[in-house]
Amino acid sequence: VQLQASGGGLVQAGDSLRLSCVSSTGSTSTYAMGWFRQAPGKEREWISSINWSGSATHYAEFAQGRFFISRDDAKNTVYLQINTLKPEDTAVYYCAADGTGMAGSRWGKYDYWGQGTLVTVSS
Repeated sequence: VQLQASGGGLVQAGDSLRLSCVSSTGSTSTYAMGWFRQAPGKEREWISSINWSGSATHYAEFAQGRFFISRDDAKNTVYLQINTLKPEDTAVYYCAADGTGMAGSRWGKYDYWGQGTLVTVSS
């Protein structure tokens, strides 16, 4: 599975973005998918995850209410909608796939990672 994240860019505080993560080499319909981010000088942190069927989603506390994860298996794509962006959301955003199909927050459980897409939020 090769994942490619896209949709990042330079935005202003208060804007919204939708990040996409596409599998270019096969179906991810049996995989749980997750989004993580890494800000400059900080550790990678988990944002959200969705199980293989889309029936369960989980969010980090900071992400609740502004971040929304979804998947479209017909397009082998997972999305992360980010609303009301803040300067502290500036980071490289990564998507990942977990072959167990069970959503989780530990980065070590994910088998495949995308290359990341940079989101920069200006104040």
